[in-house]
Amino acid sequence: MIYLVDTNVLLRFSRHDDPRYQIVQDAMHKLEAEGHQLRTTAQNFAEFWNVATRPIDQNGFGHTLFETEQLLLGLEKFFALLPDSDEMYPIWRQLVVDYEVLGVQVHDARLVAAMLVHDVKHILTFNTRDFTRYTDQGIMAVDPAAV
Repeated sequence: MIYLVDTNVLLRFSRHDDPRYQIVQDAMHKLEAEGHQLRTTAQNFAEFWNVATRPIDQNGFGHTLFETEQLLLGLEKFFALLPDSDEMYPIWRQLVVDYEVLGVQVHDARLVAAMLVHDVKHILTFNTRDFTRYTDQGIMAVDPAAV
């Protein structure tokens, strides 16, 4: 089974000093030991870059371009990408209308569209509530602490 790894998990995975780092490590090791595949999307990597390079006083990590590139290179080695496709847009478009998605939540809807295109049912995320509206689509949000 494939698990899509959300940006908030990628961020904790990249920071050994984060309080949730060990939770993420344990969850990923357990999922892999059970034969699950961990994947992400280009969108998640772009969101990671956003937070990693954003100043600390603006809720970011304040990393330099070089530091962020090094972190991203490590993530790219560990997480294969679910490819973007032309099929995603009409699905995303229907999701945002059907579920009345507003504001920043449009990004989660795009992840759900990618999951539906690639027949991925699980997303590993600390923001499980953001995905509960999609349970009727077969989407299950899994908190790393619950793995």
